[in-house]
Amino acid sequence: MLNFFRVISLLLIFTATFVQAASQMCDSGNVTKLLGDDNTGSRHQKFIIKLSSGKTLLVAHNIDLAPKVYALKVGDFIKFCGEYENNAKGGIVHWTHHDPSNRHVSGWLEYDGCKYE
Repeated sequence: MLNFFRVISLLLIFTATFVQAASQMCDSGNVTKLLGDDNTGSRHQKFIIKLSSGKTLLVAHNIDLAPKVYALKVGDFIKFCGEYENNAKGGIVHWTHHDPSNRHVSGWLEYDGCKYE
């Protein structure tokens, strides 16, 4: 019985250490780099932003479900709300659009007074 509890304890430690759960994040920052659109599968507009904290994030905005932000350029300020996943480079934000199935929290981008959702 002791071995069973030890295994459970080790699994909990492993999970807390290595599994990063995604969470909803709303923030804003300045665009530091525009990346080419990802046209494999669902198409995504991709760019990197820097938050006021200094942290950088990759934003992957699904342009099959929400309008593309065509006027976006380096240095521009943008607000966002989406699902955040941590990684070694700072993190990624996706789900910056509505969910047509209404099973996921909807997100958005806001640029120059317009909301893209």
